[in-house]
Amino acid sequence: MAQNFVQSKLSASKVTMFEKISCPFCVRAKGILQKYKFKEGHLEIVNIATLDIMSGLQDYFLKITGERSVPRIFIGEKCIGGCSDLVPLDGSGELEKMLVSIGALEK
Repeated sequence: MAQNFVQSKLSASKVTMFEKISCPFCVRAKGILQKYKFKEGHLEIVNIATLDIMSGLQDYFLKITGERSVPRIFIGEKCIGGCSDLVPLDGSGELEKMLVSIGALEK
């Protein structure tokens, strides 16, 4: 069930971030992502804290990414990690290049 849920949220031209809204790392990561002008529907932030399958989702994240923690950030269908991975990508300009390469940003 967790695998199907996660896979249903991922898309080659979309950024998906799984979060818990009370998590300070999630808040920081969301702030970074929201600086960018995404095309409609190309950024989805999913609060897993309210879902019955939260623990299963985190177990699935561990299986596919090596980390159970949130945020789990997917650019396209590839997990780039969490907040500590996002910050240097943003600072170096690499994040913007990645977002452009999947067609997620407005021109």
